[in-house]
Amino acid sequence: METETNGALLGAIGLCRKAGRLILGTDAVCLALREKKKPFGVLAANDVSANTAKRLADKCNTYGVPLRQIGASGEELAAAVGKGAKTAAVAVTDAELWRLVLSRL
Repeated sequence: METETNGALLGAIGLCRKAGRLILGTDAVCLALREKKKPFGVLAANDVSANTAKRLADKCNTYGVPLRQIGASGEELAAAVGKGAKTAAVAVTDAELWRLVLSRL
């Protein structure tokens, strides 16, 4: 069941990427949080370092953006968005797509 749920979640994240409504990587996510048009939510892989987890949590709390940790590793997250390397975090920039992702969590 967990693999099925992860598959649906990763599929929804991939859809966000195809729609051009996804910000990839911790640095890009943190930068986007400071912009006027903030993301609707941030997703972090389950294997991010303690430092990265704290950095994301602090930024999301400061700017009032929800942060969710997903049940997938950085490698699985990277594969879902078509990247070859590990991806620690992504941000969704569309309200409807964010609701879709939340429904898959």
